Order: sequence, then C-alpha cells, then structure tokens
Amino acid sequence: MVEILLELLKAIGRMFLNPLLYFAIIMAIFLGYVRVKRERKHFNIRILWGWSELAGLVKEGIWLSLAISLVTLVFGLTQSVELLFFVAVFGILGMILYNFHLLSPIVLIGLSLASLMVMDFQQWSFELPGLSIHGVDVLEGAAVTSALVAGLLLIAESRLIKKYGLHYASPIIEKSKRGMHGVAFFTKKLWLLPIFFVVPGEAIDAYFPWWPLFSLNSQQFALVLFPFVIGFQQKTRRSLPLYIYPKLSRAVLILGEVVLVGGLAGYFYPLAAVVAVFAGALARLMISYIFKVRERKDVYAVSARPNGVMIAAVLPNSPAEKMGLQAGEIIRKVNGMEVHNELELYQALQINAAHCKLEVLNHHNELRLTQHVVHSKDHYRIGLLVIDS
Repeated sequence: MVEILLELLKAIGRMFLNPLLYFAIIMAIFLGYVRVKRERKHFNIRILWGWSELAGLVKEGIWLSLAISLVTLVFGLTQSVELLFFVAVFGILGMILYNFHLLSPIVLIGLSLASLMVMDFQQWSFELPGLSIHGVDVLEGAAVTSALVAGLLLIAESRLIKKYGLHYASPIIEKSKRGMHGVAFFTKKLWLLPIFFVVPGEAIDAYFPWWPLFSLNSQQFALVLFPFVIGFQQKTRRSLPLYIYPKLSRAVLILGEVVLVGGLAGYFYPLAAVVAVFAGALARLMISYIFKVRERKDVYAVSARPNGVMIAAVLPNSPAEKMGLQAGEIIRKVNGMEVHNELELYQALQINAAHCKLEVLNHHNELRLTQHVVHSKDHYRIGLLVIDS
C-alpha cells in the first residue's frame, strides 16, 4: 500500500513533464487576455477578472477528475502510451489552430484511435527521444477502454458546459443587416482534467527506467497522471446563453451515455467500441455544427428596444447582480422615471444615488420590481452594461 501511494505521488510529479499541460496554461492566459480586450473595446470595462480562465482551468473540473480517476483505477482501464501520445499531440494541435470544437475528448480520442489503426495497418512506427511509437491493434482492448474513457469525459464535458459555460459568456456588440445594434455572446473556455491512467509497464520500462512501476499478478504497470484537455466554444445571437447552453449540455450528456454503452458492449463485441468512438466523434462535431448554424441568423435576443433599456450584461458582485438582474431583461423605470436609453438610465440613477428602485420586464415579459442600496464604491451604473440604439 505504501508503495502504491509513493507511485501516486511520483505520477503526479511526472505530469509536469507533459507539454500539453504548459500549452493549456498558456492558452488559458491568452483566452483571458483576448476576452478582456474585447470587452473593453465594446463596453469600456472588463466583466470578469483577466485571470479567470487560468484560475478555473483545473479548479472547475477537479472533482470530475477525481471521480473519473477513481473509475479508471478501480476498473483498471488501461491506456497505451501510444494513445496518450496522440491525444497530447492532437490536443496541442487543436489549441494551435484555435478551434476548440476539436478539443472535445471524444474527438481527440477518435483522432488518436484512427492514427493508431492506420499505423498498425501500414506497419508504420517512428522514434522519438526516449520513446518508440507504433501502431496498435485496437480490437485487442484499446478500443474498449478508449470508448469507456471517452464516454466518461463526455459526461464531464456536459457538466462543465452546464455549470460554467454561462459564466464565461462574453457580450459583443454587433450591427445587424438593418443597421441596428445587437448583442452576441461568445464563450471560449478550456478545462484541464488530470486523470490517472494505468499504463502497461513494459511499454515504457525500456525507455524510462526511472518511471514508477508496480506489479500485479507478475505483470508490471505504471500510473500516469495525464492532463486531459477539454475545450468549448459557442457563439449565440438569437438565443440567450442561459437557455441554449443547458440544451447543448444535455445533447453532450446523452452522447456520452451512448458512447459509454458502446464501450460496455465492446467487452463482448470489440467492433462495437470502435464504432462508438468514431460515431461519437462525428456526432459531437455535428452537435457543435447544428448549434452554430442555429445562432447564425441575423436575429438578436438582446437588442435596443423602444419600451426600455435592455441589459447586455451584469458585472459580478454589483448591485445589479444582487438584485437578480440578467442579460436580456428590459429596464422600464428607474426611481420612478421612464428610461429609453443609456443616458436616461444614468440620469435616473442620480435621482437617488444611495438607493435605486427598478421596474423590469423579465424574459417572459412579466413585470417585476426590485431595489437595492447603492454604495459609493459601486459602479456608477450599478454594474449594468446595456445596449443602446
């Protein structure tokens, strides 16, 4: 038991040798920089802290990482070094191309599995410093474990989209074909899930004699902590992220469950696992495409309205957030005064600088009243970012 605990600690240390980890960190920093720059361009203020993407890179998915690692270790879901190598390569490639649709776990595993199949069929191999990569007969077990891991990671992806996707939805002011201003919402986020995988020891013992190994039934295995990257991007116009992201999350969740079932069926019919991985990868890309096409229409859920001032975004920890105001709601009156544009909103807020009362139309066109105390340190528009004509 002590030996296994030591191997766990060593495996954690070995994760820092994987370049995928550092590409993900650099990309998270870059995403925060680009988002802040975009928000200041459109609204003269950032909505989230510039380091938010980096802060949530591992923290937001840590419990999912632990849960999946527990499953992989308890059920011995062995992964080959070759598969993890290609997952890292395609993960880095997806970040370089800046296309996060390619960073869904099922897509990364599907591309990796296809590469191994081609190499095995063509009998290709290549050498890297300290590592030999060759094809793998996926029907000998690689497809089964890959499908099971892909299914688990898809379920994790759906949970992350549902819980955190809306948090990173950044508003962008656009001009419609009619010349009217509207607000689109754009999310581009990266999560890093460090997952423990069991790797056959013989595959790496000859190249890394210092790698942590343990024996089970006279066969050697290694524990590897692999930084699995999950990317998400989505732009919405005609729908609010509040409503579209849960639908997208549910579609990914159902796909994950189907792939998981395909992996289980693969124990009896290995070809079923192969089909589950490749069909799942295509289905995930199709889900992204369908939701992307739906939101291309030149119709905006958030745009200037004649009956009030529409909210584009709400700053965190502001009086507006504490009042429960949301993007897409319409402010009709402030402190008893009707407002129709940003200037009138600001003037009405000055009527009572220490307290504000709002009359708001919610997403269901129902009227509600809300109020809150305003302190001197609060944003001069109580944390509201609005769309003007």
